[in-house]
Amino acid sequence: MPISSAAALAPDREQAGGIRPELLGASDAQIEDAVCYSDPMSLRGLIYQLTGDEELAAVETVKNRVFLAEAWNVATEEGVALIRRKAADFLKAYRDAGAGPIGPGPIERLPRSLHLAAGDPIPADELGMWIEETAIDPWARGLNWPEQPTPEQLAGFSVIVVGAGMGGLNAAVQLKHAGIDYMVLEKNPEVGGTWFENRYPGARVDTPSRAYTHIFGADFVFDHPFSPQEDNERYFNWVADHFGVRGDVRFDTEVSSMRWDEGAKLWRIVARDPQGEKHYSANAVICASGLLARPNLPDLPGMADFTGPSFHTARWPADLDVSGKRVAVIGTGATGYQMVPELAKVAKQVVLFQRKPQWLFPVPGYLSALPDQVTWLDRNLPYHINFLRFRTNWLTGEHVYGDVFTLDPAWMHDHSRSPQNHEIREGRIAYIREKFAGRPDLIEKMIPPHPPFSARPILVDSEYNIYDALLRDDVELVSAGVEAITEDGVVAGGETYPVDVIVYATGFKANDLLWPMEIVGRDGLSVEQFWAKDGCRAHIAGSMMPGFPNFFILFGPNTNPAHGGGIVNHEEMVTRFAMEAMAHMILGGDRVVDVRRDAFDRYNAYLDEREATKIYTDSRARNFFMNKYARSSVMCPLGPSEMWRMFRDDGPRDIVFSR
Repeated sequence: MPISSAAALAPDREQAGGIRPELLGASDAQIEDAVCYSDPMSLRGLIYQLTGDEELAAVETVKNRVFLAEAWNVATEEGVALIRRKAADFLKAYRDAGAGPIGPGPIERLPRSLHLAAGDPIPADELGMWIEETAIDPWARGLNWPEQPTPEQLAGFSVIVVGAGMGGLNAAVQLKHAGIDYMVLEKNPEVGGTWFENRYPGARVDTPSRAYTHIFGADFVFDHPFSPQEDNERYFNWVADHFGVRGDVRFDTEVSSMRWDEGAKLWRIVARDPQGEKHYSANAVICASGLLARPNLPDLPGMADFTGPSFHTARWPADLDVSGKRVAVIGTGATGYQMVPELAKVAKQVVLFQRKPQWLFPVPGYLSALPDQVTWLDRNLPYHINFLRFRTNWLTGEHVYGDVFTLDPAWMHDHSRSPQNHEIREGRIAYIREKFAGRPDLIEKMIPPHPPFSARPILVDSEYNIYDALLRDDVELVSAGVEAITEDGVVAGGETYPVDVIVYATGFKANDLLWPMEIVGRDGLSVEQFWAKDGCRAHIAGSMMPGFPNFFILFGPNTNPAHGGGIVNHEEMVTRFAMEAMAHMILGGDRVVDVRRDAFDRYNAYLDEREATKIYTDSRARNFFMNKYARSSVMCPLGPSEMWRMFRDDGPRDIVFSR
């Protein structure tokens, strides 16, 4: 795929309007110190791109373990020292030249530079996707109009976006940039989606921060390698304000129904705000309500009788003080495991009710802030953010981790699904035994019965996590199932545990996508009827459903990554696909776009075929990965590069336009 020359030759946008005064005041020693904190492979590719220095290309590399998989790294300390010296020399020369706007180097050099940062050559049919991921062009996944529309053409088209979380904000920014009229309806009083709602102690993203931004937002400087809730919320507020979309959001406005009006070729939307019912119409809808938007509460006898505070983690009371309190936590998914170590620091006692343990994957520095030198480089070394973003996406992507979720049909073992899966399981068990060496009673209770990656892998800090919390005298683990709630306690295994606060860490209704909204397409067909056979389904990356014209879903059916890549990648691809369809209608006069039923069926048959090869289909995990029909309507068995090619090649052929 050809590389956009406009993208490759534009100066770095963060400082395009002037110089870097912070760098101008930096000493040689400060520069030499800072480069020691960057990733050598990323620096290698970056400085090669900026200078073309072949000594960097000749640095020896070796493949070794990075977290759970093999990846290329610099082989020797001498090689690392050379890369750092070259980086420091470049920064000093750039400083001495005035530290002004600078381009990213020749277009033809970029594939080799990315190769040097990754260690592997970039497959030719993926090169365009990976160049997009560097975010050198902030609008790489925006709409590129084939011809500029007239004001009259634009005036006749409008879009309703449902939700102002990651996907909805992406859609809003891209629509605004393209000049398409839009409005965002958001049920909460602020932007951020899940990162506005989930404020429980310990809430933190399990995707590296550098991969958890939109392409147009890549210059936002995060303070942590894995950002806590407040940093993620800060980012989403920055997006809303920096790109000027906050004023286009109708807050405290919850959509109750959307109906397709065949005669008018419009969507009729009904929503409620504090003043009452509101009615809207739009040519197209981008639904960005997400998979993890509706809390899932258990149905336990006596829940209404409890006299103290009780709530789902996504509804954490802002004024709650648990100091000196006995706190029950029911549920041990990622949320429960993140929360308990933090609660244990302040509560009098924490009682954790665990139906089934999960596999933990410790990451050094998961809870730590980034060194100041790294954020200094982000601000002062041109394209440092871009190359570290690329390297991060590569190391967490399909070429490094693609096989982790894949089972081996020939592998026969009671508790693992492939040789790699078995090796990972043995390593996790060794970690459990090491952590609980003095508490053998906890070892078997914390070994999950399901294979690793059949449920969500949970990243934790290697120094302090749920295992450490369970070793405290004021934290108790209860493995018996919860039977009932009383006025002042929780009943499990026939025993009552007195508590003052109950926290339900019981997840979300991920398989009830779009619920409780009523959505009705052509001929009175509702989404519930359309999905009645075996749960939620849609076309490529959960984007469209036949019979629901001009309706696009972000983070829809089968979009949760299980093959490398992140959620934001999916949402950006779907948004661009939707906007390209809208551009066709705006320019050509068509009023309707729908996906062909045969294309929808073909894609979903292929999806099912690929899903059968994934470890998350293992029935022992029993989580939201699988729905009541014994298939996943949540997980995506396809890699991001495959979906990127599908959107580029199949997507335009699979949709039909009409007036």
